[in-house]
Order: sequence, then structure tokens, then C-alpha cells
Amino acid sequence: MKQHGRHWLLLCLMIGFLVVPAAISLGEPDQVRIQEVEVRTSAHGPVVLLKVGKQAIPIFVDHTVAGSIQAALTGYRTARPLSHDLMHTILKSLGATVTQTVITLKDSTFYGALSVATKEGTKVFDSRSSDSIALAVHFKAPILVSRQLLDQSGKGPEMPQEQL
Repeated sequence: MKQHGRHWLLLCLMIGFLVVPAAISLGEPDQVRIQEVEVRTSAHGPVVLLKVGKQAIPIFVDHTVAGSIQAALTGYRTARPLSHDLMHTILKSLGATVTQTVITLKDSTFYGALSVATKEGTKVFDSRSSDSIALAVHFKAPILVSRQLLDQSGKGPEMPQEQL
């Protein structure tokens, strides 16, 4: 941030007139924080919707991952832990936490960059977007996308209507 911008931000914070935009930017300047994650069914199978305002990025996932994300969103516990539940438990027992995930799109495939913090520092792991989203939801960590990805892939309210 430029020096002038810092002074303006500080002044706004001190006076209390800071208006937080609907889409909160974190990290890189063009990154937007996902406001809501929703799991739905469609004619093509389960879909995870990453929502910001009236836009939603649809990511199609398998039934197991959809169930895991939905369970994490609702607090539902299965009789036996699913893979993401197990990873959540392992990371917590090791004193680690997921701090964020960044979802990107390359050659029509979504990717996740999962940031995990330990006492030694933070490491970023390449992952499937669905696994990265599932772990971020389990840890209540921010899910970030670029503004460009949101503008290019974000759909309007005509998304599939069936919720899991």
C-alpha cells in the first residue's frame, strides 16, 4: 500500500468511518474472500458454490467430498470420521491449523493452495480444490479467489436449486 493510502486508512480507522466492502480482500490485492459456501445437487452431480454477493463459483465434486463439506457446514457428525474429519483431527493434535486456502483455475481445473500454520511456520500445500475447501470449512479458515476468477467463473442466481 502506498504511503498516502496508509495515512488515509489510518485516518479512517481513527475516525471510525471505514466502510468494509461486501467482498473483503485479503492477502494479494486482487483476492476476494468467499462469503458463503453452499453444497447443492445438480443434473451433473454435487456442486459446491463459493459465493460472494450475488455471484457464485460452481465447483463440481464427488459425493463423498460434498457430504464432508456439508457435514462440516452443519456440524453433523458421522458415525465414523470421514477423511477430512481425520485430517482435521490429526492437524489439531499436532498443533497445526489451516489458515486459508486460495482457489485458482488453470486449464479448466480448479486447484487449492492450502496454508497450514504450525509452531515452525506456515507451509502451503497443493491440493484438489474440493479437499482444500473441505479443510478450510472444518477450520473456519478464509477461502480466497482472485477477482478475475470471480468475474470470469462467477454465476448469477440461476444456479442449481436443490440443496443437499
